Amino acid sequence: MDQGLLNILIMTAGSIFGWILRMLWTASQELKADLAKLREELPKEYVSKDDYRQDVKELKEMIGKLFDLISQQK
Repeated sequence: MDQGLLNILIMTAGSIFGWILRMLWTASQELKADLAKLREELPKEYVSKDDYRQDVKELKEMIGKLFDLISQQK
């Protein structure tokens, strides 16, 4: 095999490998940016479990008081 042809094959393989690595790096950076954005937006849109449990507990207490008032009036 000619040295020039070997050099061209190695350069081509290296270029393809470099392009693939750059695409993976870019995708990784975009994923990190998306996750950071999600971490900021998530608490604004969704309720945490602890907040939800506290709200449900308060609702159950209010409903219990209403049932007690209704049962006392009978």
